[in-house]
Amino acid sequence: MLVEPVTLEGRFVRLEPLERIHLDALCQVGLEAELWRWTVANIATRGDMENYVETALDERSRGVSLPFVTIDKGSDTVVGSTRFGNIDRNNRKAEIGWTWIGPAWQRTHVNTEAKMLMLTHAFEKWNCVRVELKTDSKNQKSRSAILRIGATEEGTLRRHMITESGRFRDSVYFSIIDDEWPIVKAALFEKLTSTPK
Repeated sequence: MLVEPVTLEGRFVRLEPLERIHLDALCQVGLEAELWRWTVANIATRGDMENYVETALDERSRGVSLPFVTIDKGSDTVVGSTRFGNIDRNNRKAEIGWTWIGPAWQRTHVNTEAKMLMLTHAFEKWNCVRVELKTDSKNQKSRSAILRIGATEEGTLRRHMITESGRFRDSVYFSIIDDEWPIVKAALFEKLTSTPK
């Protein structure tokens, strides 16, 4: 698994390596409280977003994370962020998460294609045998989105995390394994080809 910054590009979406120069664009779309309601982070100010970016870049420098900005190609606008995290080369697995998308681009092609690009990279470039996704047990919107991309729900880890607000979070884990990837990929491709340009 060669973990290094890379640009992933599809028909609708471009995932570019996250850099400090993206801070202003991320603040423009990412300071809405509802985006962070069910996350561990609490991003309400430019300083919060700057800390979020710095943490992601530190994790990238240590080889355990690969963060991206999500760009809508039609408008050439940064609409959110996502990343590979908890990268485990020995066991050939990674997690896709830390995903947020501005409200105007939610429930559009953006998340579907971003996940398609990342899963393709994980399974076909890194030769992963497992990709994990997780979300707060209370985040029904996220749980539904993860199921829609073809992941299998595995179970709930109770009191898995303590959020920045001090709330205990139960995390629901999902996965896609390499044997399932061809079927998941075909279904995602079908969703994207039926999306009007």
